[in-house]
Parts: sequence; structure tokens; C-alpha cells
Amino acid sequence: MAEDLSIALLDLLRKTDPDHRVDFFRQAVERLAQAIIDAELTQVIGAEPYQRTSDRTNLRNGSRSRQLDTPAGTLNLEIPKLRRGSFMPSLLEPRRRADRALVNVVTQAYVQGVSTRKVDDLVRALGVDGMDKSMVSRFAQSLDDDVAAFRSRPLTDAFPYVWLDATFPKVREGGRVVSMALMIAIGVNDKGQRSVLGLALSASESGAGWREFLKALVDRGLHGVKLVISDDHQGLKGAVREVLIGTSWQRCTVHFTRNVVAQATKQVQPAVSAIVRQIFSQPTRKEAQEHLARAAEELDKRVPKAAQMLRDAEADILCHMDFPSVHWRQIRSTNGLEEIASKLVDQR
Repeated sequence: MAEDLSIALLDLLRKTDPDHRVDFFRQAVERLAQAIIDAELTQVIGAEPYQRTSDRTNLRNGSRSRQLDTPAGTLNLEIPKLRRGSFMPSLLEPRRRADRALVNVVTQAYVQGVSTRKVDDLVRALGVDGMDKSMVSRFAQSLDDDVAAFRSRPLTDAFPYVWLDATFPKVREGGRVVSMALMIAIGVNDKGQRSVLGLALSASESGAGWREFLKALVDRGLHGVKLVISDDHQGLKGAVREVLIGTSWQRCTVHFTRNVVAQATKQVQPAVSAIVRQIFSQPTRKEAQEHLARAAEELDKRVPKAAQMLRDAEADILCHMDFPSVHWRQIRSTNGLEEIASKLVDQR
């Protein structure tokens, strides 16, 4: 994955409230960094802790604390001390920028699983050559275990609002680089705290993929969903109806406005956009409905297809107005989620 995938995924997880984020990325990066430091020391002195071997050249003698600032947060590391001489991990060498590489590996573990080759490449980039392959495998397995625990954590709160979206990063699959659907769910609980509920890769953004994704969230405890916000993807809408029974659906007003505007000629598009956006600025649902009717009548003369789209989508684009008005701006579109999701696409 590209570096901006790591940064974007970190941004996404930072939107999770502290009680549910449990500093996952910071802890995972910290664990990986500490494991690499300890493994490098083993290589330097020729022995594991308490191991008797003829290759041993020195003895461990406690440790000292050291902090390392990374994109995932500040890591609290323990730097081993030696009975004779000193030891400085390659990770902490001056001017070495390994923190982003650490975050990249953890990001890959979250999205698609991390390979021993990736961990081995990271270790070699730090200047630690010849590390035992079984040790590299243990690093990768440890990361996979951490990621699995986070992704399968119980969802104990009720989440009245859930946003769904998908983007299409390039991933390596069976030796080939292919485009896959990365499905994303973010929820807000009844305390107003936002959480990343889950991310999952699928071969395509199909109804079956969305059903599997939503069922996995429900199996983890997702409940209390009153409104789902997404674009007008038929497979996604069908999955919501099937899995989240009794839930209302809000069509993203940003996507909808773009679709309506696209029906007009370039000269007319700015005016059409202004007409449609005024619908969503009305203070009550009744006024929004009245404004929509007037807008459709006006567009009948200039862009009849756009007028019909307005009439057909009325219930879906005004659904958010059945909820508290203080929430309308946030729950009428997937804009916040989409901005971050778009950064998850590999830009290489």
C-alpha cells in the first residue's frame, strides 16, 4: 500500500471514540517496534534472554525507557542495556525515518493481512540482516492476532446512525495487483461518539459483499440502527433492507445533487445545483417538500429528466428530516466518510 493509505487509515481510526479505538494502531506499532528491537539485540549478542549458547558475546543488563514519535502516536519503548558496551537499535538511529514503514506494515495487516515478506523487508530496511525467518513469522503472526482482535471486538453500544461507503484500492492478490472493494462502516452511538465499526475487502461492491459485511457487524453486536446513510448503490440498499430490518435509509444528498446536475448542460448546471441545494437548507420537512415541488416544476421547463429525478427521490433524500434537526447536516450525506475513503485508494 502507498504511504497515504496508512495516513488515511490512521485518520479514519482517529475518528473512533477513545473507548472503542483502544489506541489500536499505536499499540500495534509499539508492539512491532519493540519486537524488532529485542530481535536485533538477540542477533547482536547471539542469544535469546536466558538462553545458554556458545555464540553469546554479551549479557543483557536491564533496559532504559525511550519514546519515539510516529504518525500513530508516541511509542513507549524499552531499550535493552548490555553488561559491556552499549546498544542502539537501528530503528532509533539518527535521521532514520522508519516510523512510517512501521505504520505501513500495521496498516497492511489491518486491511488485508501482513506477509512475512513485508515484515522481512521492513527489518532489512532498518539494517537488520540475517534475522531468523521463524522470528519474522512470529512478528507477522503477532500483528495478525492484534488486528483480528480489533476487527472482531464486540460492538456493545447502540449505533442509531451508520454511514456506509466503499472505495477501490489496488491490492496484491495471488501475485497480481488487482482492484478490490474496500467497504467501510462508521457509526455514531447515542452519546454522539463516532466509531469505525469495520472495514473489509471484497472482490466487488456487490449486494452479496455488502450482505456479508453487514451480517458480520450484526454478529459482533451491531444494534439500535435507525438510519443508514449511503450512496444509491442497489446492492448496498438491498443488503440494508435484508440485514438491518426496520432501518431507514438516507440517500447521500451530495451524490444525488451531482447526479441531478449531470442531467443539465454545462451552461445550466450552476443554476440547477443552486436550486437543488436550497431544498436541503429548509428549516422543516414540510418546507423542504414544498421547495422540492417548486424546484421540480421549474426544472420541468429546462431539464425535465432532473425534475423527475427530484420527484422520484423525494422520500430518500429527505429521510434525514425525520430525525433531530441538529443532526441533519451530518446525517444527510456520506461526505465526511467519503473524503477519507477516497484517500485510501493507492496512488502509486
